[in-house]
Amino acid sequence: MKKARTEARNDEVLLKPRDASLQLGISFPTIKQWIYKRKIKSVLTPGGHHLIPQSEIDRLLYRTRGKTAAERTQAVRRVSGRNQLVGRVDQVRISGLMAEVKISIGEQQITSIITATSAREMNLKAGQTAIALIKSTEVMILRGWV
Repeated sequence: MKKARTEARNDEVLLKPRDASLQLGISFPTIKQWIYKRKIKSVLTPGGHHLIPQSEIDRLLYRTRGKTAAERTQAVRRVSGRNQLVGRVDQVRISGLMAEVKISIGEQQITSIITATSAREMNLKAGQTAIALIKSTEVMILRGWV
């Protein structure tokens, strides 16, 4: 594998692959594959680690979600405003491949079953604000943007 990588501008923020994957909403193994297949540019450190320029993240987010952070936030909100309930995480119970997330919304509680990987990537913990996104018969959990 060639060691030559793109050079980042001196003032540009460089992200670790895990942080970049969280911003893009993809898994860590996926971003590693993108680096190796050169679907995303990276800078190779003298220690052999990859760092991803913020401009690469913005390039990919621009394609899928919006030009600016505000537009990307609005894209999430446009999913279905009537079906988004803001609440507080009461409990996160991870067992094997699945996670049970309980959110209090007013005097009611919603329980969602999501993958353990998703719960870990969102770093869900009791006490945090989260959004329950209800689509058809499924309840999805979103973190942030509140």
